Amino acid sequence: MSAQLIFDRAPLGALIRYADGSPRPPERHRKKLAAWENRNSGGRLIAKRAQAVVGSTTLPASITLHKGDFGSGGVIVLRVHQTFSVNNDLTFTVVERPAIGSVLVLDRAGEDAELIHLAESRDAAQAWLKSHGYPHAVLREVTADDAAPGDDEGRAAA
Repeated sequence: MSAQLIFDRAPLGALIRYADGSPRPPERHRKKLAAWENRNSGGRLIAKRAQAVVGSTTLPASITLHKGDFGSGGVIVLRVHQTFSVNNDLTFTVVERPAIGSVLVLDRAGEDAELIHLAESRDAAQAWLKSHGYPHAVLREVTADDAAPGDDEGRAAA
């Protein structure tokens, strides 16, 4: 499916894979492999941003994936996010939707809210919030509508 379909139909918290369709280069070609991995990877959908107009420039809608955290001893030093315009040429697939009853911890209310944590229950989400301190956080439970796959899931859009 296209990035536009991910924007339109995939819920926050879904695991997304993306690919450009090219074959993986051999391990010995480190630079080629690094470039390939940049266009063939995945992450958790944490944000959807609508189209915006800034002055005379129009910014297309976009999706943001959380690709990973780096650190040690329970301390996260670096968070890796990647943002994609809905106009890009990659093929996206929803690998997993958040489970019904799990709770999305969003950084704020509204359409521009960003997922900061996915908890298995409301109690787990509240415990996580107490230890991480996001003052404007909003909890939203995943419903059957969020967890139900779309009729076009897994197919590449033309």
